[in-house]
Amino acid sequence: MTDAVTYRDLIEAFTTFLTVSIHTIIYERNIYPASSFISARKYNYSVRQNRHPRVCKWITDAVSAVEVELLKCSVDRVAVVIYDQQDRPLERFMFDVARFPVVPTSEQNTPLKRTDEKGEKVAVLPMVDLEEQCRGTMSRLSGCGSRLNPVPEGCTFTIAVELKGETDPPVGHPQAWIPAQPGLQKRIRKDEDGMHEDLGDELGGVKTTTVRSVAAGDLMFEVWIEEGKTKFEERHTSSNGTDHG
Repeated sequence: MTDAVTYRDLIEAFTTFLTVSIHTIIYERNIYPASSFISARKYNYSVRQNRHPRVCKWITDAVSAVEVELLKCSVDRVAVVIYDQQDRPLERFMFDVARFPVVPTSEQNTPLKRTDEKGEKVAVLPMVDLEEQCRGTMSRLSGCGSRLNPVPEGCTFTIAVELKGETDPPVGHPQAWIPAQPGLQKRIRKDEDGMHEDLGDELGGVKTTTVRSVAAGDLMFEVWIEEGKTKFEERHTSSNGTDHG
C-alpha cells in the first residue's frame, strides 16, 4: 500500500482483519469441526481458515455488508455473536470502531493526510505498525479458547453491527441485515430532558475480557470479549444437575 492512503483503504485494512478474526473465533469456539479448517498465514502469524465453500461465502458476504455500513461512517461496533441451540447469546467478540475517522462519501477516494504534534506529515496507515498490532491481536484471539469458559455443542454464530446515535437502520432489497434480539439492542430516545440511551439486558455481558487496542495511524479500534448471563446460567444449571453418585 502506498503513502496515498484513502478512507476506503482504511476500511479495507479493517475488514481484512475482521475476516481473519471471524475464522479464528469460530475455530477457537468449536463452531465447526477442527478438521474443516486449514492452516494459513496472515500478519506473519499462523492462523486457521475454514475451508468449506458455503462458510467462506457467508463470511465474505457478511463482511461485505459490514463494509457498506462502515463506508457510511455509521457504525459504533461490530460483533461476532455466539448463540446456543436455543438462539440465546452466549458470547460477543466486540470490535469497537467508534474512533474511525468520519469522511464524506465524496472524499472517500481522496488520500488522507495526518500530521504529528509538530505539524510534520506522518503515515496515515503505517504498515509495519499495522502488521505488528494485528499479529498481537490475533495471538490473543487464537488463545481465547483456553481462557474462556467453554460453550456447549451445537452453537452457531452471526455478525452484528451497533450503529451510532440516531442512525437509521440499513434499508434496501435484498436486505442484508435483520434487527437483533431485543436484549442485544441499543435504543436512543429523546424527550424534554435530552437524549437517552437504553441498553438491552444482554449488552455488556456479565464478564468482559480485554483482547487488545489497535492504533496504527488513523486506524484505531479496540477488541474485547463479552460473556453473557445465559452462558453462566447454563453452567450453573449443568453443575446443579450433575450426578455425583
